[in-house]
Amino acid sequence: QVQVVESGGGLVLPGGSLRLSCAASGSIFSVSVMGWYRQAPGKQRLLVATVTSGGLTTYADSVKGRFTISRDNAKNTVYLQMNSLRPEDTAAYYCNTVPLPLLSWGQGTQVTVSS
Repeated sequence: QVQVVESGGGLVLPGGSLRLSCAASGSIFSVSVMGWYRQAPGKQRLLVATVTSGGLTTYADSVKGRFTISRDNAKNTVYLQMNSLRPEDTAAYYCNTVPLPLLSWGQGTQVTVSS
């Protein structure tokens, strides 16, 4: 069974940066579109960025120009570089397949942007 483990979150000041990692297991990873989702308290989980196995990317308007998604197929890892962080970016961040989240959800990694 394919599993994902997210890491790299933390507490950061507004304007700061973080780099999230998602380590996945299983053969599905190299052929799937992967994405980062986030869920703020009391809100639904939303897709914020996607990357194809060939490296093509898409972004939600709320993060465009600030976040960069990438993947290393050899390491079965997806990354999310987050710059110019804002308080509204505060959420638990998860990775999964796109367009449907076919993998079991990981624990996620908490990102808190606050002064």
